[in-house]
Amino acid sequence: MVSVTNSPRAEDSPGETAPAAPAPGQAAKRKRRRRFPTASLTARILAINVLALAIVVVGFLYLDRYQSDLFDAKLAGLAREGALIAGALGESVVPLPDSEKGWLDPALAGPLIQRLAVPPGTRVRLFDTEGALIVDSLFLPGAHVESRELPPPPAAGALGRAAIAVHDWVVEHLPPRTRVPRQSEPARPRAADFPEAAAALEGASAGTIRETEEGVLIAVAALPVQPLRRIQGALMISSGAEDVVRSVRDVRFAILEAFAVALAITVLLSLYFARTITRPVRRLAEAAERVRAGSGRQVSIPDFTARRDEIGGLSRALGEMTQALWVRMDAIEVFVADVAHEIKNPLSSLRNAVETARRVRDPAKRDKLLDIVAQDVTRLDRLLSEIADASRIDTEMSRAEPRAVDIGAVLTALVEMQRPAFTAEGLSLTLDLAGGEPLTVYAVEDRLVQVFQNLLSNARSFSPRGGEIAIRAAPAEGEIRIDIDDQGMGVAEDLREAIFDRFYTLRPEGEPFGAHSGLGLSISRQIIDAHGGAIRCTDRRAEDGGSAGGARFTVRLPSAGKGEG
Repeated sequence: MVSVTNSPRAEDSPGETAPAAPAPGQAAKRKRRRRFPTASLTARILAINVLALAIVVVGFLYLDRYQSDLFDAKLAGLAREGALIAGALGESVVPLPDSEKGWLDPALAGPLIQRLAVPPGTRVRLFDTEGALIVDSLFLPGAHVESRELPPPPAAGALGRAAIAVHDWVVEHLPPRTRVPRQSEPARPRAADFPEAAAALEGASAGTIRETEEGVLIAVAALPVQPLRRIQGALMISSGAEDVVRSVRDVRFAILEAFAVALAITVLLSLYFARTITRPVRRLAEAAERVRAGSGRQVSIPDFTARRDEIGGLSRALGEMTQALWVRMDAIEVFVADVAHEIKNPLSSLRNAVETARRVRDPAKRDKLLDIVAQDVTRLDRLLSEIADASRIDTEMSRAEPRAVDIGAVLTALVEMQRPAFTAEGLSLTLDLAGGEPLTVYAVEDRLVQVFQNLLSNARSFSPRGGEIAIRAAPAEGEIRIDIDDQGMGVAEDLREAIFDRFYTLRPEGEPFGAHSGLGLSISRQIIDAHGGAIRCTDRRAEDGGSAGGARFTVRLPSAGKGEG
């Protein structure tokens, strides 16, 4: 018969000394350090979106190319108008007697310029070949009232004037552009006082934008008067260009209005976008902080898994991590309670043996008690060693680098090492490697060897003398299956999962109590689970359909051919 022992477990784990509470000042500092920023990510999102919009708007406000195009159009119009006037003046050239030269008669040129209906605000000046001013439309009869381009009237209301003032200040501080040259009006003007007129006397047409002493912009164009390709003078026509400035300013104001609307929409959308990110992240961070602070299991991670984005993935990951943390904490608590209970048993036996030995006078009985003490010390040593091994498996497996391991080679070497010991006890140990096919898995070889050693030791304990222990390894649907069969009494169906619990011992008949710690199979399952495999116990007769009884331990590991690693 096979005896089954399931020792009762302690209800309470050993008490632990609580860590000393931090000083109030230190606690406040830690609390301040753990405080989560409430606007950092929101401010960054808002700043990036507004900055991108502001860069575009500032580029539009610069408008240097647009203004230059308007000035060019203004000058082109003046040039066309001046060409018409210069062509008409060419017909008024009076030839000199006995000479091929001619001269411009002011008495004819002045009325001609008047008849050409020069638009208001346009000034026409005519210079002779010597550079002297002979006609100025500003001083012709009927034009005795001086006409000058004045600044635009102020906008209605203080808000309009403030907007213009701000606009002028911003434009003034924009990056440096080509400055408009300032032109002073001499008392007795000559062609040499105006670069454009001087160029026209040389036969070239010229045009530019200039600024008067009053700060008003004017467009100036000069053309040569040359009938029959002979230069007879220079015509300079000028007109106010403040309408261009006003057009550019109106466009800028229109852009600013559009910018204000776009900015409002951008800010609202940025705040909404940031809220959809920062608020869930802040809630997740606060929940994680409460879990870290050990507030208890009542702390729940906010569920955002309905969101099909990174926030939903983060919520799912934190929830699963927290659940795994509590499972690990439960396992640690149970493990500590089990360890405490298992250590108390040999300690109680030691205490009873020592107390009894003090009162026993018979040397034979005292020697028997000392044997019990030695057995309990050996049991404690083995128990503590296996407990230490079990406690560091998870850490070791998480740090170890799995490598390709040939299961066939490992089992062959293990069988060769174990066969003499099995033979000495009258047991047969056989190995079948499925026709020599490669059986490769990604694993930590030392820990895998430990699993097979535990299973062989278990089979050796339960097999009767003369029995056979058979090992078979073969590929099976992307996995490597290893079966270890013995010819013992087998394991009852209701105990086939319990035997993998920590400190659960199923002892062969006649084996002394305490010979096994009950951790071998538990450690084996822990190692196989860490490798992504599975281990289970079945009945050999039920699986094979034969008459031979016993237990079968089956280990399944992912094959290296599946890309595991």
